Amino acid sequence: MIALVPLGSVDSQAVEALLDSAFGTDRRTRTAYRIRTGISPIPELSFAAIQDDGALAGSIQCWPVELACDGGRAVPMIMVGPVAVDPRWQQGGIGRALMDRMLEAVPGSGVAGADALMLVGDPEYYGRFFGFTAEHTTGWRLPGPFEARRLLARGSAVPDCAGALGPRVRQAA
Repeated sequence: MIALVPLGSVDSQAVEALLDSAFGTDRRTRTAYRIRTGISPIPELSFAAIQDDGALAGSIQCWPVELACDGGRAVPMIMVGPVAVDPRWQQGGIGRALMDRMLEAVPGSGVAGADALMLVGDPEYYGRFFGFTAEHTTGWRLPGPFEARRLLARGSAVPDCAGALGPRVRQAA
């Protein structure tokens, strides 16, 4: 049995070790990390999965990003991920439970961009279980290489414009 708790209540070194284990120690060179350079995860939407014995089994983080549309409009969005599960417990539903918990928290969070979620991930999985698609992302540019079919979004405010995705460093007052 696992408990889902706010990520901020878990030792940050344990989270970093989990991420290294799940994605490799070179993970910081990936495009997803470049998108969220200089920003912190959104506490209200970031969770950890803790085993009965207190072991960290998984985590999910969400980040404040924005799409700077070529026409000049900046659209606040939330970047979902990484979703990490300790390799010992993969295929046990922990990642799905973390996604479900985050999605439950989104509507009441009051976080700007909550109606425009995006991620880089497997379209077969994130589309089937969580409704993410690449329908509006074809014109988006990222600060590094990526597979266009893996750039996914969901929500009523997902912008359908060409533009550059990056960190949302300016927070609304």
